[in-house]
Amino acid sequence: MCLVTVIRNLLIVLAISSDPHLHTPMYFFLSVLSTADIGFTSTMVPKVIWDIHTQSRNMSHAGYLVQLSFFFFILFGCLDSVILGVMAYDHFVAICHPLHYPVIMNPRLCGRLLLGSICISLLDSQLHCLDMSQLIFCSQVEIPHFFCDPPQLLRPASGEIFTDSLIMYFTVALLGGVPVSGIFYSYTKIVSSVLRISSTGGKSKAFSTCGSHLSVVCLFYGTAMGVYLSSAISQSPQKEAVASVMYTMVVPMLNHFIYSLRNQDIKRAYQKLVSRTV
Repeated sequence: MCLVTVIRNLLIVLAISSDPHLHTPMYFFLSVLSTADIGFTSTMVPKVIWDIHTQSRNMSHAGYLVQLSFFFFILFGCLDSVILGVMAYDHFVAICHPLHYPVIMNPRLCGRLLLGSICISLLDSQLHCLDMSQLIFCSQVEIPHFFCDPPQLLRPASGEIFTDSLIMYFTVALLGGVPVSGIFYSYTKIVSSVLRISSTGGKSKAFSTCGSHLSVVCLFYGTAMGVYLSSAISQSPQKEAVASVMYTMVVPMLNHFIYSLRNQDIKRAYQKLVSRTV
């Protein structure tokens, strides 16, 4: 699954960058999403594979902070969330304001949206890392999970953890709720605009454009929010681990299939890339 995720998402990035016809805002943000998926999966899966191979389940205090912090799990997870919101805005402008689309979604705005997404992700990553680094543990702590997920780290921590829990759930709610609200608003406007289209072909094309994005949104937010909400109201590590497998391994692997199976532009870009390589 790790190899399939990395190779196929890398193919999307190479195909989009090598085909001038795909140098549009929609495919630009899709390549960013694929890059984030590569980093998101590569953060914890190699460690899991290594643990299975060596039969070792030990990780140092510094090791979990490295896995948790800069350019790693939270960075790429937050970048995934923000980019999905940006892609919803791109679809909204393309369908609701098609004549103004080239002017609104100009390269300068796309660059600013990407820079803002990275800065927000970096800030969230460092905030979580600083928060987790203040926790106090016993000399040996067993965590019933396959990677250093913040909710799992709070449970065995000693001392007062109310503030740490409040910070974690507030940032998760903020960085998950704001993109979801933007996606919901965008698709409310998109549906009302599509219903006013008279031709059946125009409606099917619009829904086909948004269908892939909506599928990825439902998979990512459904499983990710399930993990954090269940950790707040339930004490079942097995269910949380299953949901974590979904949004850390399965969803990044499925993104490629969702976006490329019915996308003729991506398929043509693949053919050009393969022929050029041969």
